[in-house]
Amino acid sequence: MGTDAPRTRSHRGLTFLTVLLVSVLVLGGGAAGLGWWTVQRSFPTTDGRIEVPGLASNATVYRDDAGVPTIVAETDHDLFFAQGFVHAQDRFWEMDFRRHVTAGRLAELFGESQVATDAFIRTLDWRGVAEQEFAALDETSRGHYEAYADGVNAYLAGRGGADLSLEYAVLGLQNPGYSPEPWTPVDSIAWLKAMAWDLRSNLGDEIDRALLAGELPAEEVARLHPAYPWGEMPTIMAGPVPAAPTASTVEPIDHAAASEPTGDAADATTYAEPLADLRRVIDGVPELLGPEGGDLGSNSWVVSGALTESGKPLLANDPHLGPAMPSIWTQMGLHCAELRENCQFDVSGYTFSGLPGVIIGHNERIAWGFTNLGPDVADLYLERVDGDAFELDGAMIPMTVREETIEVAGGDPVTITVRSTPRGPIVTDIGADFAAVAAELPSASGQPDGDYELSLQWTALSPGTTAQAVFALNRARDWNGFRAAAALFDVPAQNLIYADVDGNIGYQAPGTIPVRLSGDGTIPLPGWTSANGWAGAVPFEQLPSMLNPERGYIVTANNAVMDSGPMLTQDWDLGYRAAGIERLLQERIASGEKLTVGDLAEIQLDTSDANAAAFLPVIGELELDGDAARGAELLEGWNGSADVDSGEAAYFAIFWRTLLGTMFASLPDAARPEGGDRWFRVVGTLLGEPDAAWWTNGQAGVAGRDEMIAHALDAAWDEASELMGDRPDRWRWGRLHTLTLTNQSFGESGVGPIEWIFNRGPYELGGGSAIVNAIGWDASLGYGVDWVPSMRMIVDLADPDASRWVNLTGASGHAFHPHYDDQATLWRRGETRPWPFSVEAVQDAAADRLQLRPRG
Repeated sequence: MGTDAPRTRSHRGLTFLTVLLVSVLVLGGGAAGLGWWTVQRSFPTTDGRIEVPGLASNATVYRDDAGVPTIVAETDHDLFFAQGFVHAQDRFWEMDFRRHVTAGRLAELFGESQVATDAFIRTLDWRGVAEQEFAALDETSRGHYEAYADGVNAYLAGRGGADLSLEYAVLGLQNPGYSPEPWTPVDSIAWLKAMAWDLRSNLGDEIDRALLAGELPAEEVARLHPAYPWGEMPTIMAGPVPAAPTASTVEPIDHAAASEPTGDAADATTYAEPLADLRRVIDGVPELLGPEGGDLGSNSWVVSGALTESGKPLLANDPHLGPAMPSIWTQMGLHCAELRENCQFDVSGYTFSGLPGVIIGHNERIAWGFTNLGPDVADLYLERVDGDAFELDGAMIPMTVREETIEVAGGDPVTITVRSTPRGPIVTDIGADFAAVAAELPSASGQPDGDYELSLQWTALSPGTTAQAVFALNRARDWNGFRAAAALFDVPAQNLIYADVDGNIGYQAPGTIPVRLSGDGTIPLPGWTSANGWAGAVPFEQLPSMLNPERGYIVTANNAVMDSGPMLTQDWDLGYRAAGIERLLQERIASGEKLTVGDLAEIQLDTSDANAAAFLPVIGELELDGDAARGAELLEGWNGSADVDSGEAAYFAIFWRTLLGTMFASLPDAARPEGGDRWFRVVGTLLGEPDAAWWTNGQAGVAGRDEMIAHALDAAWDEASELMGDRPDRWRWGRLHTLTLTNQSFGESGVGPIEWIFNRGPYELGGGSAIVNAIGWDASLGYGVDWVPSMRMIVDLADPDASRWVNLTGASGHAFHPHYDDQATLWRRGETRPWPFSVEAVQDAAADRLQLRPRG
């Protein structure tokens, strides 16, 4: 899967008031210690007994020495009621913030600066779709969501402001009238739309191709968006590898025409800028899971008992998401005191605050992990319009029109009009940037004069069944039950890996994946013909599935699933991480030693850099002098691993960023290289074409591959010396590659003291992009960490109590709580914690025990 702290705008109006609050907190109320009392007010009770109206029977919450809760209850109702109560104890501000994002109501919290974001979300109508999904739930699933909401509201009763979380004390200075509303089941389900948006796959690539088509010939656009290297990189299903599928013969909008001489030299430039604006608008939507890009993915693999020391399967998973404070995940166990008809859950793993159930983990019989499948599930269309009507096959069809009112803290309400075609909403109405795209795209692509808009078709905008899939997955006891649950998991589509106590391992690709009438989803298409669009979805039985492969293991790392079968996407991760995991597994298997939990943990931490491995032999053959020669000498003998204390890794990263910036300086800003798997492939291919035009930069005075590499080595030595001093023996990758865990809402407030309260770090880290230990960075921005393994887990099906796990931050969402960031140090060192599962093991590990009792 694929949450960076959402990129919310700085709340400038808070500056004076938040500084005042910091003074109160830091200086405290004199001898009375008011500051620490304010901080601690929201710390939950975790030991003893509490009467809670709404419970039918007692429920017990055990917490280990990291504050990780395990709930034991008598019925499903009480189990999910208690889960809602505990989530609210630990993370209610996070829950409240998330539901304001997914409902398009951030302006109610933070004022006018959030209106544009709210307008985008309201246009997509995430909450409206969630309401339809809730209405369609089966009775049992509906009951689970209602019980969870009742538990959240039981905790909220009688609490407010800083009693709930310190963030409310900060918010109250700007927005003193705010009070959280009761939680609803729709608040929970709407979170699934945020997941789907951040894991939407290639919409950014679609825009990028259109953007580049205004600057480059078609063959160069294709070079910069390389196809999956069939036959070179592994596929999940490991089938035969023919040539890549051919594109449809149906004519799309001719974007390439914009780069051809037309007598109007401004066309390509005019076309590029609005497309860049479009990319920025989409990037501006809060990213609850992480910034879109090749590093927003995951690793997972499962090994059969034939290859393990215990004789039973081992399953590993580490989703790569954006870092946030607190972590996107909360660890939790949900156990029925006795499995029976009215209590069917015995499960533990990683949950989302605000959502009932366990997302990734295991129960008493099966284990599962997720990586993002990454199918192409979103398309843009250029629409010809006349007022509130759009053209289709020569006829003008009325659009669906609705109004949305956005309430604004400290300001007047803002009303927006949302128009939709049957494919999806018109996104042009959101702002001037989208309007500019629709205005310029037709002329740049040879269309006649007229009014044009852009519409968005996306699978998540149709009601689905993921809201009940989580419960089905938690209850599954075998392969058939697992596949039945997977069939419900429609959006976002994931790679699901499987293992069970009987020794089976498996893989299933679920999801609603469109069948296109034309095109391959890589560029916007004309919306005025019914020849374009979707003809339904790929049937579940046609989606890739595999049980007990002969090789004895399955690896998924966002790489291509298989070369045949239905078209899922043209924009796979290019397989570097998958190849690394396969290599490490095969080395251990070839040694004859059986695999253990420790072996899988070691693989998760591998920092081998395939990009460095491709460059080092080339650099070693060059005739160099000066600083470039010193750089080559430093790299000589380096093993190509991006370790935290490696000076060579630091220098190579600077070289790589410098090289990309010089080679591709002519690209539009919005298309600048990020430096991940796609660019590994692009530049790696160019290494074999030393005279290719991309190796020439006239402004820099370099021509050809060797000169370009020498130039980058020389410039990188200067930058490395500026950043880390003139002693290469003191250079370290971790000095550049740092992570600051950033609070979702106030962590980027622009007010230093407030950021100090809620953020943690910086932490020095190793790893990198398209590396198994995928601690990614964006070369267009700098060397800081943008993506991380958001958690790590290894499940031992021989003995679930021997499984291991770790979260990025801690169990608590309360700043200064002992469990706010206590797992961050373990995570940074690559260590994991014991994962007690059985009730006996949970009780033995318990540091706190809280009994929730019915009132009366």
